[in-house]
Amino acid sequence: MSFEKTISRRTFLSLSAVTAASTLAGCASTSGTSPMAGQPVSFPNPIRAFQTTPAPTDAELAVMYGPVEDSGFLIPAVPYQQIDPRFYRQQVIDPTGERPGTIVVDTPSRLLYLVQPGGTAMRYGVGIGREGFAWQGTGVIQWRQKWPRWKPPNEMVARQPELVKYSIENGGMEGGLKNPLGARALYIFSGGEDTLYRLHGNPDWRSIGKAVSSGCVRLLNQDVIDLYDRVPNKAPVVVKQ
Repeated sequence: MSFEKTISRRTFLSLSAVTAASTLAGCASTSGTSPMAGQPVSFPNPIRAFQTTPAPTDAELAVMYGPVEDSGFLIPAVPYQQIDPRFYRQQVIDPTGERPGTIVVDTPSRLLYLVQPGGTAMRYGVGIGREGFAWQGTGVIQWRQKWPRWKPPNEMVARQPELVKYSIENGGMEGGLKNPLGARALYIFSGGEDTLYRLHGNPDWRSIGKAVSSGCVRLLNQDVIDLYDRVPNKAPVVVKQ
């Protein structure tokens, strides 16, 4: 059930389209140099996992995806009945072969795994970067933030002038229910540098399972809070295409 790793943990984060490097960070909250470009990273077919427990019941899902009060914000309930059940948060047998504490993003399947001890993993449904904004490689969660401020990079503001009020120069958008980074953000670094990619929350449940974001990996707000509370400091990240 594990996939063969064709990259080392020391490999810098690489991009599927080097010429788009400056535009890939549409969900980034800071400005900086473009991520380091490298050779494309290839992986075999999408990984698969089996559940370790029965699928969540409606009663359990109603609690998991019900309204949440967090830091003074009331996160609305998710209409989980309208989401494909394969994207529900659940514990599965680890299919990745990575060491516990590692985050693995399987972009073809729109799934994120947090590897746990004992051969299991927590699995979450995600939304990913649309074609042309996809990325892959390895990194580490260098920084984490609750209700992060969003500062779209200048390249994104140039494409969408209506975002100028949230530009880096104007201080960005404060954290909140309408903020594109949602309730939590996990910041991916590689080689000691900010890649401008994030694992983050998402106010739009309709994007889960789809390729819609500008490069970053988005989760339901309820799921990103759960992930945030489980992820160890300096957790390694592997993203496969």
